[in-house]
Amino acid sequence: MTASTAVREATVRANGLRFGVLEAGTGPLALCLHGFPDTAHTWQLLLPELARAGFRAVAPFTRGYAPTEIPGDATYSVSDLAADANALHDVVGGDGDAVLIGHDWGAETAYAAAASAPERWRRVVTLGVPPAGMDELLLADYEQIKRFFYLFLLQDQSGLAEDLAARDDMAFLELLWRDWSPGFDPARQLARVKESLREPEHRAAAIAYYRATQLGTEADRAAPPQPTLYLHGARDGCIRADLVRDAANFLAAGSRTVIVPDTGHFLHLEKPAEVNAQILAWVQS
Repeated sequence: MTASTAVREATVRANGLRFGVLEAGTGPLALCLHGFPDTAHTWQLLLPELARAGFRAVAPFTRGYAPTEIPGDATYSVSDLAADANALHDVVGGDGDAVLIGHDWGAETAYAAAASAPERWRRVVTLGVPPAGMDELLLADYEQIKRFFYLFLLQDQSGLAEDLAARDDMAFLELLWRDWSPGFDPARQLARVKESLREPEHRAAAIAYYRATQLGTEADRAAPPQPTLYLHGARDGCIRADLVRDAANFLAAGSRTVIVPDTGHFLHLEKPAEVNAQILAWVQS
């Protein structure tokens, strides 16, 4: 790895928050957003590839995930997350050639950020969570509702979610990873997740994303006008692949869906060469 493609740690201030970020390269911005339970380190294998392709690749730890600050107003709605992404675009030198890449919660953020500020983002890539226009289809499927048990659990405000997430060295998070990406060893990534969420206030912040979904608006559900590549693992244990094969039909003209064989929810870590190639081809086109 050359100096120009090496991943660096940095701190930037955007939208009133101090963000810890990983970055590599120079050129047009490629902002990479992680999901739950995950961190910016999830993009460690993609950032150097984007840098080699001529991008400034930046992966923030999203609000509440250490080392990023916890917002003083404790707001975690999709609108807040989208505002963070658009503010980061401006702070790290993004322009109209910037691209946006998001997995899981990062995908939800990417849809909203690109829809609310289309002049900032040329192309979009999302992984693991389809556009909100598919929610009705997902919630009409009994098997999928069972898979969504964690949504209802994390939205509970009795304290059960916080207790369960902390118990036995955050074993619940490991079980989610193993259910969502069967056969993948998440040990290395989980160590970083646990480091980020070790303090109770940071775990509470990660859980608060789910509670904030009840405060969402129609604007949060808008599909971006940019051509969007949607990638989904064929063996995703979180969201059934059979339900999202037509995701591109809920996105802008020119969008595309790719179901990646033999991968689960964390497909970009399970088959990085194949997934990175799909992403690079899309953002360079």
